[in-house]
Amino acid sequence: MKTALFVLLDQYADWEAAYLLSLLNQRDDWQIQTASNLPLVHSIGGLQTTVDLNFSEIDQMHHLLVLIGGDSWNIQNQELYRMIEKQLNNNLPVAGICGAVDYLAFHGFLEGYKHTGNSRVSWQDFQNYRSPENFIERQAVSDRNLVTANGTAALDFTEFVLQLIGDSLIEAKKEVDLYRLGYYGYREKYGYPFDQ
Repeated sequence: MKTALFVLLDQYADWEAAYLLSLLNQRDDWQIQTASNLPLVHSIGGLQTTVDLNFSEIDQMHHLLVLIGGDSWNIQNQELYRMIEKQLNNNLPVAGICGAVDYLAFHGFLEGYKHTGNSRVSWQDFQNYRSPENFIERQAVSDRNLVTANGTAALDFTEFVLQLIGDSLIEAKKEVDLYRLGYYGYREKYGYPFDQ
């Protein structure tokens, strides 16, 4: 069983996680866990989430580490920093969206990666962000073991993460197209989407 660890800070952006969470959770070979610095977090949309693991309890790497954006990524937490550092240094999949990418930029984790985010301009005073030439103005960017996305890119983010964990381009696109095209557009392109 593979584990996807979703980092959810207080005031996390629930819409950024929704598609990826639901698609992974429906797979027989994946399980979802959540992690934060608090035992209970609230989303921007008003969801209350009881978290599985505190950062201090995480002593292993995961098959996928997902950093969901929101309003609390100005966090200073050594356990979170070390968890991301370890995952990236071991070439294991990491995916960050919205405010989480700001955190990655601030701490120098984007160095050597093609990447995107909400705004390169907002990072110009980050001392550890030294490669603005690697910023690509796209909804989402995948480079080796890292996916980055801006806060309006939940679908592209999901598609790129599915490819990162081994889905083919065609498989990932088809899964996300149900939401991108809607029921009728999907049915026209691929046929009936649900098991009969």
